[in-house]
Amino acid sequence: MAISLTCDGATRRDFLKVGAVGAGLSLSGFLRMASAGEVKGAKATSAIFINLNGGPSHMDTFDLKPDAPAEFRGAFNPIKTNVPGMEISEHLPKLAQCGDKFALLRGVTHTLGAHELGTEYVNSGNRPIPSLEYPGYGVVFTKENQDTAPKDLPPFVAIPNSSQRAGFLGVQYAPLNTGSTPRPGQPFNVRGISLSGGVTIEEVERRQNLLADLDKTFAGVEKESQLLTGLDRFSEQAHAIITSRRAREAFDVSKENPKFAEPFGAEGFGQSCLLATRLIESGVRFCSISLGGWDTHGTNFTTLKTRLCPTLDTGLSALLNGLSQKGLLESTVVFVTGEFGRTPKINQRSAEGGRDHYPRCMFMVMAGGGVKGGQVLGESDDKATMPKNEGFSPADVAASFYQALGIDHTKEYHSNTGRPIMIVRDGNVIPKLFS
Repeated sequence: MAISLTCDGATRRDFLKVGAVGAGLSLSGFLRMASAGEVKGAKATSAIFINLNGGPSHMDTFDLKPDAPAEFRGAFNPIKTNVPGMEISEHLPKLAQCGDKFALLRGVTHTLGAHELGTEYVNSGNRPIPSLEYPGYGVVFTKENQDTAPKDLPPFVAIPNSSQRAGFLGVQYAPLNTGSTPRPGQPFNVRGISLSGGVTIEEVERRQNLLADLDKTFAGVEKESQLLTGLDRFSEQAHAIITSRRAREAFDVSKENPKFAEPFGAEGFGQSCLLATRLIESGVRFCSISLGGWDTHGTNFTTLKTRLCPTLDTGLSALLNGLSQKGLLESTVVFVTGEFGRTPKINQRSAEGGRDHYPRCMFMVMAGGGVKGGQVLGESDDKATMPKNEGFSPADVAASFYQALGIDHTKEYHSNTGRPIMIVRDGNVIPKLFS
């Protein structure tokens, strides 16, 4: 699996990998590895988190400043959306036509200009500290909803991988990474869920029965063993998923209606959005999607115009419209963010210039799950260097995300040493998101 490097050399950590099933229940093996630590408003009932890895330029996407001096404003022009007063980049025309479906937050601000630290912050809502690893949104959501989640579907799926860590809550809540993105019209096989190498469901059942017999044999030897208890639980979870027709069909985008699938396009990101829509419809509760490449220190405008903006425009607009068409947008909250924005002043690293890391001003997008679409909250100054007024922190947006999911962000968990830890330490819900 390819791992995307950013300019500071961070590799987004090693993502969860699930092996082929030919040698046994590999999903069970994955869950066991995770357990051993070897794998690094109106209430919504589900969520889709989209991570724009690398840090997208706010001034060239959702917060243009056409009246700023030339060395700031860049090469792009704003266009009107279907919401009066809301304007975004000319290279996001499809999103402009569904502006009524999302809320745009401008003037989001923080101070962490390194990829890894910024990513940890926006994926958990907590500024990272050396002494503690905070769990990501999907991990917290999985823990909070573990009693109501379907047993034959993974509760948290990352396409193709996730920057959200299990943290102190434990890897039993970590996501199942697909490891790749779907291709249009082709069956999508997720290693560890799909059967390969000629292995049949009957063979899996026989192996499960053998494992059950072995469990009975050793049950009296170490009744109090937490490891054996964990192995039993992971085996049961893996068995339920791998033998579930619903799980296999949920991941198969080739079964989607071609007319519905067409707007998502043929690229990996659009197909990932299609898969997330299908998974949510099937009963998966939390999906994350990654779209990297936004680290545009050089050739910023060419990269955005020819590749990144069209890719985001097609996939995200199709996701919002598709969820709405299926009647899922009100019950599914969508959260889109990068780890920071980019410098308002254009650098001279290439002939056309680029933009560098800039956490002091950025955008975020939220939709669905009780979030009121068609509004712009917050504002940056005339050169998009800072919030014009107070601005929002990633912790505020995180608190609001949890609010949409019916989770109290002030709830406290306890670490294995008994330390009380609030879900989001410093954030406050943004009431206008829901009104």
